[in-house]
Amino acid sequence: MIGFTPALPNRRVPRFHLTKPTPVVLQLQDGGRTTAELQIISRAGGLLTVCETLPNGSHLEFEIQTHLGTVRGAAEMLVPVTFSQQPFRFVSLSEDDQRRLEKAFEAGVYRNIDEEEWIEELRAAAQNWEAQRPRSVSVSIVLGLLMLGAICIAVYGLHTHLFLR
Repeated sequence: MIGFTPALPNRRVPRFHLTKPTPVVLQLQDGGRTTAELQIISRAGGLLTVCETLPNGSHLEFEIQTHLGTVRGAAEMLVPVTFSQQPFRFVSLSEDDQRRLEKAFEAGVYRNIDEEEWIEELRAAAQNWEAQRPRSVSVSIVLGLLMLGAICIAVYGLHTHLFLR
């Protein structure tokens, strides 16, 4: 079993909105079982639609049914976002299950491709905007400093002219 940590801690892990219902079976610590439906998944975790939310921090085993077969692993439940939606993070996943999940991502069967392309275009535009931004900020700073200098010289000249007469 391997644990999950984001590859780049400052960068958000891509999320995939599922286009068709994906059942999930949850095996609770007390031995009970419940079902849920997967709405969003990423390489770090996902978002479930649940009948009843589970305590924040509870650990459980899960089974996700994909078109490539069942993916099993361990997860930690996070703070619910609504009364029926609760995020989770993967705690461990076998190498075979991780490969199966990766292939399911790559297949595109469960993904909203249009939304992902729109998000990628938005990210690219934001990066281009950020790349251009420092240049315009530095020009503004230089102009502002020049104006401040001109004002200081004018005030000093006026001060010496009025008070040194």
